[in-house]
Amino acid sequence: MKKHLPLFMMMLIWATHTMAQSEASLSGSVSDQTGYLPGVNVLVMETSQGAPTDLNGKFEISNLPPGKATLRVSYLGFETVTREVDLKAGSNSIGDIKLTEASGDLEEYVIQGTMVPSQLKAISIKKNSLAIMDVIAADAIGKLPDRNAAEAVQRLPAASVNRYHGEANQVSVRGTPYAWSSTLYNGTRLPSSNVNGNRNALLDAIPAEMIQYVQLSKAITPDMEGDAIGGSINFVTRSAPQDRMLNVSAAGGYNQKSQNGSYNASIVYGDRFFNDKFGIILAASIWNRNFSSDEIVLDYNLNMAVPAERYSINTMNAKRYYGTRRTTALNAALEYEFNADQKLFARIVQDQFDDIRPVYEAYYEFEENRYRYSNRESEYRTYLKGYEFGGVHHLATNFKMDWKLSSYESYYNLETPPNMPSDQKGLPIAQFYQDLEGDFGGRSADGHVYNIFDAPDGKGITPLNFDPDLTNENDFMDPNRLTLQQLIIYQIDQRDRDNVAQMNFTWDVNPDFSLKAGGKFRFKENEAQQTPMVFLPNARLGIPGSAPLRTLSEFQRMDFPAPGTFFQELNGQFDALAIQPMPQSQTFEIFSPEFMEENDINNYSPASNATTTYNGTEDAYAGYIMGTYNITDQLQVIGGFRNEFTKLTMNSFAYNDETDEVNPVSRDNDYNAFLPMFHVKYSPKEQLNLRAAYTRTFSRPNFGSLSPSESIDTSTGIPRISRGNTELLPTFSNNFDLMGEWFLEDIGMITAGIFYKDIDDFIFTDLSAETIDGTNFLVSQPKNLESAYLVGFEMGITKRFSSLPGFWSGFGVDVNYSRIHSELEVPRLDEEGAVVSTDITSLPTQSSNLFNTSLFYEKNGLMLRLAGNFRGASVETINQNLGPDFYIHVDNTFTVDFSAAYSITDKIKAFAEIRNLTNEPYVQYLGDNKDRITSSEWYSTNGQAGIRFIIF
Repeated sequence: MKKHLPLFMMMLIWATHTMAQSEASLSGSVSDQTGYLPGVNVLVMETSQGAPTDLNGKFEISNLPPGKATLRVSYLGFETVTREVDLKAGSNSIGDIKLTEASGDLEEYVIQGTMVPSQLKAISIKKNSLAIMDVIAADAIGKLPDRNAAEAVQRLPAASVNRYHGEANQVSVRGTPYAWSSTLYNGTRLPSSNVNGNRNALLDAIPAEMIQYVQLSKAITPDMEGDAIGGSINFVTRSAPQDRMLNVSAAGGYNQKSQNGSYNASIVYGDRFFNDKFGIILAASIWNRNFSSDEIVLDYNLNMAVPAERYSINTMNAKRYYGTRRTTALNAALEYEFNADQKLFARIVQDQFDDIRPVYEAYYEFEENRYRYSNRESEYRTYLKGYEFGGVHHLATNFKMDWKLSSYESYYNLETPPNMPSDQKGLPIAQFYQDLEGDFGGRSADGHVYNIFDAPDGKGITPLNFDPDLTNENDFMDPNRLTLQQLIIYQIDQRDRDNVAQMNFTWDVNPDFSLKAGGKFRFKENEAQQTPMVFLPNARLGIPGSAPLRTLSEFQRMDFPAPGTFFQELNGQFDALAIQPMPQSQTFEIFSPEFMEENDINNYSPASNATTTYNGTEDAYAGYIMGTYNITDQLQVIGGFRNEFTKLTMNSFAYNDETDEVNPVSRDNDYNAFLPMFHVKYSPKEQLNLRAAYTRTFSRPNFGSLSPSESIDTSTGIPRISRGNTELLPTFSNNFDLMGEWFLEDIGMITAGIFYKDIDDFIFTDLSAETIDGTNFLVSQPKNLESAYLVGFEMGITKRFSSLPGFWSGFGVDVNYSRIHSELEVPRLDEEGAVVSTDITSLPTQSSNLFNTSLFYEKNGLMLRLAGNFRGASVETINQNLGPDFYIHVDNTFTVDFSAAYSITDKIKAFAEIRNLTNEPYVQYLGDNKDRITSSEWYSTNGQAGIRFIIF
C-alpha cells in the first residue's frame, strides 16, 4: 500500500491541477496605516464567493470564473472599498488593498491608537474563526499591566492562572487542570520543562512583547492538536510587516515589598527587501524585576495513626523570598515570497528566564520542640529555544500544500553551588537546628499543637496572630545556638526536546465545499532529575573525634533584606525570626569540598537516589481529515476526525533495599486516540453567530507521573515521597458546546454559552501516609479514576458608551463571567483494595466562579483602565484514603490592576501600570475550614512607568 501512496498523491495533484486550469483564483492582502488587518471580509460580488483575511492580512479565493469581477472589501470602522479586477484562468494577485478609517467617532479612536485597533482585530478573528475561539491582540497586551504570556491570557473569558510568587506562570481553561490545555507556539505544541514533570508549559519565560496574537480555542477543529480537553492556547509570534518599522519602549518600576526597582525594554524592527519579496522582523526584550514575598507554610500530621490527631501541626515555616527575575528574549521571523503561489518562512526563538531568589526560612518544629533555620540560594534558569522552517505552495488554483519542520527545546536547571563538582550541582540548602530548653506554649493535653478551633481542649494557636508563648524566655531563635546540622543539594533538572514534521493539504472542491487533510509527527525526548543529596556532619551522628558543629554566628552574615516589610500584613508578628542571613558568597563557601572536609561533613545520600532520575521517548503520529461545507450563506458545517497514536518508553532505576542494588528499569505505555469532531456555525445576521460543537479530546499523562522512579524530599517539615505510576491511562473527554456571539456596531460584543465535558480515566495526585524504617512519610502518587463531568456557563460583554455626549463617550466596560460545576467520584479503599465508600468532589484546580472586569476610558489620546480578576476557591490536592476533610483547597483570589497611557504625539506614548492594588494573599487550606491554612503568601503592590517610541 505504501509504495502506491506517492503515485496516488501525484495523480490527485495532477487531476486537481487539470480541473483548475479553466478556473481562476484571487489572492492579495489588506492593510491600514498601522499594518496588515486580520478578519477583513473580502467578497467577489458576482459570485458571492469570499474569504476573510488571515492573521497576516492575506486572503485567497478560488474556483472563480475568469472574466471581470467586482471585489468588495469591508471591515468594521473602515470605509468599504470596491475594486474592479480582470480574472485570468489560473492564479491572480491583486497586491495590497489599503483601507482608511471611516469618518465619525471611530476614526478618532483608531487614529489615536487606543484599544480600538486591537479589539477590532480580535473581534474580527473571533467572528470568522471555525473553532469556538477568543482572541487578544498584541497591542492590547501592551495596554494591560501584563508582562508575560500567561498574564495576558487571564483576561480572556473562562481563563484563570496559577500565580507563583505573585507572577502568573500557568493557565487553566474552564477550570480544568493546567496540563489539560494545549500550549502552542505558532500552531506547534511547546515542550515543557516544568519542575514537576508536567506537560503544561511555564509561560513566565515568554515575554508579552514577543506575541502578535493569543488565540484561545475552547472547541477545537481536527487540524489542531488533540490533547486539549480544556482548550488550545496558541501564541502567534510577530511576522514581517508591510512597511519598514522600528518601535522601542523603556520603563522603570518599583516593588513595595522588596523596596527595589525594576526595568524593562524592548525593540521591534521589521522591513522588506528585494521588491517586497523578502520580509524580516526582529524583536528583542529584557525585563528585570526585583521581587519579594512572604509565606507561612503549615505541615499537618496527616500520617498520625489516631484520626483525632491528624489536624495537629507538625511545623510552621515563616519564610521570605527575596531576589531578582530576569527575562530576556529574541524572536526573528523571515519570509520570502517567490510569487503569490510560493512562499518560504523561518522563525527563531531564544528565551531565557532567570529566577534568582535567596530564601530565608524559619521553622517552628513543634513535634521536635526546636527551631530550624534554612539558608537557600536558588538560581533557577529556564530556557526556551528553537526554530521552525516551512513553506506554502499552491499546486493548483484550488489546491494548496503547507509544511513545517520545527525543533524546540525547553530546559530548566541550576548550576549552583559553583564550588561543587559538576555532578553535584543543584539547589543548595544549609539547615541549622536549635533545641529548646523549655517548650512552645499552646500545646494541648495530648502534647500536640493545633489551631485553636481544632484543639481537643480548646488550647491552641492562631497562625496569623501567632505568639510562640515560650515557657523559657531565653528560647528565642539565636544565631549563637543554631548549629549547622544538614546540607542538602537538591538536584532539579528538566529537559524536553521536540522535533516535529507536519504537512497539510487544502482542496477547495467547489465554492461551497473544501477539504483539508494532513499529518504531524512529533519525536520527543524528556529527561528529568529530582535528587536530594544529603551531607551530614559526623558530629551530628555522634562519631568520636569529629569536628564540632558550627553555629550560624560563626559565618559571615548580612542585614535582613527590607526588614520593615517582613510580614507587614501581619503587623510584624514574625519580626523575631528576621535574623541576619548569610550572604550568597558565604552559602556557596559552605557548599565546597574544602569546607566539608575541614568540618567532617560527608555525603550520606541514600543509594536509592538513582531512582530519582528518569528519561523517556515519546513518538506521536497524528493524522486528520476535515471538511467545511457552506450549506447556505448563513449556515456552515465543519466535520471530521483526528487520530493520534502515542508510543512511549520510560527509563529509570529500581532499588532493592535488601541488597542495596540499583538496576535499570524500562516501561512502555502505548495508546491510540480517535477524535471525531463536528461544528455548526449559523449566522442569521451579519452581526450574529450561533455555534454548536461536539469534540472528543484527550490529555496525555505527565512524564513525571509515568516515571517508574520516586524522589524523596527531607528538606521540609514532614519527609515526602513522590512516586510515578507506569500504568496510567490517558484522560479522554467528550465535549459539547453551544455559544452565541453578538457583535456591536461600536466595536464591542456580547457572548454567552454553555459547555459540558464527560470525562473518563481522570488522573489525580493522591496523598497517603507510609512508614519506612520508622520514618513517617507523606506519599504522593498519580492514579486514574473512572469518570467525572464538568458543566458550565460563560458570558461576556465589551461595550463602549460612544453614544453618550462629550466627555462621557470615552467610557466603556469589558466584563466576562464563568460559572462552572464539576463532579468527580473518589472511592475510598480498605487495605485489600476494596471500595468501602465513595466521595464526590470537584476537579482539582476547578473554580466555581471566574470573573474578569475592567472599566476603561479612551478619548483624546488618553487611556485609563482599571481591571479586576477573580478566581473562586478550588480543590488543589485530593487525599483518597482520608477523604474530603483532608483535601487541600485554594481560597478565592481577587486582584486589581491599573494602567494608563497617553499619546503625546502619534509617535510617542507614555504609560504607567500598577499591579496587585489589593495585595491579596494566595491562601491554601486543609479541609473545609479556611482558617486551617497550609500556606498563605503575600506579594505586595508593584508597578512601572515608561515611554514607547514609534520611530518609523
